Amino acid sequence: MLAAALEAEVDDYLAAHAAERDEGGRRLVVRNGHAREREVLTAAGAIPVHAPRVDDRRVDPVTGERVRFRSVILPPWCRRSPKVAEVLPLLYLHGLSTGDFVPALEAFFGSAAGLSAAAVGRLLASWQADHQAFCRRDLSDRDYVYLWADGIHFRVRLEQARLCCLVLVGVRADGTKELVAICDGERESTDSWAELLRDLRRRGMRAPVVAVGDGALGLWAALREVFPVTRHQRDWVHKLANVLAALPKAVHAGARQALAEIREAPDRQHAERAIEVFARDYGAKWPKAVAKITDDAEALLCFFDFPAEHWLHLKTSNPIESTFASVRLRTRVTKGPGSKAAGLAMAFKLLEAAQDRWRAVNGPHLVALVRAGARFDKGVMVERPDEAQEVAA
Repeated sequence: MLAAALEAEVDDYLAAHAAERDEGGRRLVVRNGHAREREVLTAAGAIPVHAPRVDDRRVDPVTGERVRFRSVILPPWCRRSPKVAEVLPLLYLHGLSTGDFVPALEAFFGSAAGLSAAAVGRLLASWQADHQAFCRRDLSDRDYVYLWADGIHFRVRLEQARLCCLVLVGVRADGTKELVAICDGERESTDSWAELLRDLRRRGMRAPVVAVGDGALGLWAALREVFPVTRHQRDWVHKLANVLAALPKAVHAGARQALAEIREAPDRQHAERAIEVFARDYGAKWPKAVAKITDDAEALLCFFDFPAEHWLHLKTSNPIESTFASVRLRTRVTKGPGSKAAGLAMAFKLLEAAQDRWRAVNGPHLVALVRAGARFDKGVMVERPDEAQEVAA
């Protein structure tokens, strides 16, 4: 089947350029026999392949060099089909150690060729280069309206220090979610977050409208310094856990219900009244627990100023937490990555793979209106951006 697919690919290439001829009327793109037989590892096992060759006599007008046909199905000298090359690193990421590839997969592929620890290691080494390129990419063509931020910690096997991954996931103007940044930080300190945000700003990133994160003080101080216009929304999942930790277990059920009435209120006014009730019921005996809500009330209720369709997404940084479950699985198998660079590359590739499965936010058409400055009351738009400009004029 692979041979038939390669022949069909060449036929399509020849047909696409059949009209191109030289001064003598001869075709510029023709077949040129077959390459020497080589064994290629596929999902169906190791099979021999005679890849067809193409003689392309055209010249690139920009570079002045001969145009060359390159197969998308099977690149030159490739010993593994691209699908197999993609799945091996993913199996490693999700728990299969490099030394286990041959005994685990030889029965499926029919050959140990290309499954050695060294071969898989070479694939893994390319991740670090991919991560470095990701950290240098230009961001001027992107606009992140919402931003989730979190710091993920895990151990490094060959070093004493733990790795702190600073992770940012954004929502673009079309409502899609995208990995913005992942880098090594120093205990989620203000300096670490500020350096990351400054780097993003240098590469062209605009200030997000809202940033969502937990109670790590370093993040919020860095945002006030680098993107002072960005609104702050505290993560309700972390806040709920922190409040319950300051209360005795005997009152957890009632406190949990009272906190849910704040978080799930239909509008800001109802939420503020629910906070007053929570403070009245628990403030006398457990003032520290109540202060965790009352002191951060503005940041906890920020989401009410935006479309009701987006409230579910703005209440928590779960898109980062849930994705990193697979990173923690990998670090449990290997007892941590060998180095910080390897750990960052591993986390980057896992997030990159998971990114394809992230669904857009509810009401994606409203994200662009949020960026444009539309006003919302009780989750419903009350003033469009063009109306606000007319009033100002």
